[in-house]
Amino acid sequence: MNEEVLTKKKLVACAHSRNLRIAPSKIQKILNQIRGKKYKDALLILKKIPQKAGASVWDTLYSAASNANHNLLASKEKLFISKAYVNQASILKRMRPRAKGKAFKIEKKLCHLSIFVEEKS
Repeated sequence: MNEEVLTKKKLVACAHSRNLRIAPSKIQKILNQIRGKKYKDALLILKKIPQKAGASVWDTLYSAASNANHNLLASKEKLFISKAYVNQASILKRMRPRAKGKAFKIEKKLCHLSIFVEEKS
C-alpha cells in the first residue's frame, strides 16, 4: 500500500501590467480571443488586432514568455496561455462643465492585466 505517486508540478510564469489607461471591458474582448492559444499564435493575433489595447496585451504576453524563458528555462515554442484576466483598478474622476453652472461626472477607468503561460509537454 505504500505506493509513491509522483506528481508533475506545472511550472507557470506570469507577467502583470498595472494601472493601464484602458477600460477593462476593452481588454477583456482581446483576452477572450487569445486565452488557451499557443504563444506564437497569440502574438500573430495581437499583431493584426486594430485596437489600441492589443499593444498592451502584446507587451504583457511577451514579458510573460521572456520570464518563462529566463526563470524556468522553457522554450518559447512550447508555451501556451493558461490564464489571462483583467481586473479594474482605480477610477480617475473628472468633471465636464455643462449649462447653467452644472457639471457632469466623467469616469476614466484603469485596469490591471495578468497573463500566465506554461509549457505544454
